[in-house]
Amino acid sequence: MFRIGDSASISKTFTDDDVLTFANISGDKNPIHLDEDYAAKTRFGKRLVHGILTSGLISALLGMELPGPGSIYIKQTLNFRAPVFIGDTITVKVTVTNIRKDKPIITLDTICTNQDEILVIDGEAVLLTPA
Repeated sequence: MFRIGDSASISKTFTDDDVLTFANISGDKNPIHLDEDYAAKTRFGKRLVHGILTSGLISALLGMELPGPGSIYIKQTLNFRAPVFIGDTITVKVTVTNIRKDKPIITLDTICTNQDEILVIDGEAVLLTPA
């Protein structure tokens, strides 16, 4: 059973292949993600990892660790706080903040930080847990 304060985390370093694969699967071929010359002229100075690709780590952690297999998303809020660049290592941490007593539903804080401990994404997830 779950308790308030339970947490889990995972980390991943994003590669050029990750970005290219996601662009091809999603159809999001915005040049900020794919074109070095274009990205160099933006405020970021280099290519960005897609925000939704980065946030996919949250889904992986929720689906595989906490609450784990069989859990289903009800809601997820995402606040994109800082850019993620190719080569960045992102750590996702989720923490249980609420457990409903009447239904198998939990709420978790979701936080993504980079290798320099800069917050890149935060938000909240609500999930239906396995019966």
